[in-house]
Amino acid sequence: MLEQIPLYEEKQYLGYNRVSALIRTVLALLCFTGYYWSQNPKPVDLSVIRIGSYPVDEISTSGHIFFILGVFIMVLSGLLMYVLHIQTIVYSNYLMLSGFWGARKVKIDFSNIHTIKKLRYKKNSFRRPVYNLYIKEIVKFYTSGNNFIELKDKDGFTYRIGTQRPNELFKIINNQINNN
Repeated sequence: MLEQIPLYEEKQYLGYNRVSALIRTVLALLCFTGYYWSQNPKPVDLSVIRIGSYPVDEISTSGHIFFILGVFIMVLSGLLMYVLHIQTIVYSNYLMLSGFWGARKVKIDFSNIHTIKKLRYKKNSFRRPVYNLYIKEIVKFYTSGNNFIELKDKDGFTYRIGTQRPNELFKIINNQINNN
């Protein structure tokens, strides 16, 4: 059997999701703040709030755990930039979505698709990375970005595929659906 040549390929990595990156950054900053507080244990009086002294009387090495944890979170955040979450490949007759490590591959046959749309996510909505998430007749695939392609098939399923290059993906899928 001959392997088909892909018409389009896109890879999306876990580290590029803004909400997850923001959460990791805030946690790392809290760890670094805890480390600073452990090294400077004197109470701080501001006009708005009062920060008490560090709970340990003498300066100990317990604050170093905060520093190590903060560095670990930042290194993990950097490594997630290289962890593949979704790979989207378009062939002449179908679309293949490969997921995170051992996740099942999803194949969407173009002969079953009757509607395709290029849409934009709502502004200021928090979107976590999802792969093959099925909610109310909608199957979602998303890592990062503001745009998605919506495919509706004849069985009543709707597929929402997040993409970084919506114009290119829409054009290729639309051409393939019209040719089939």
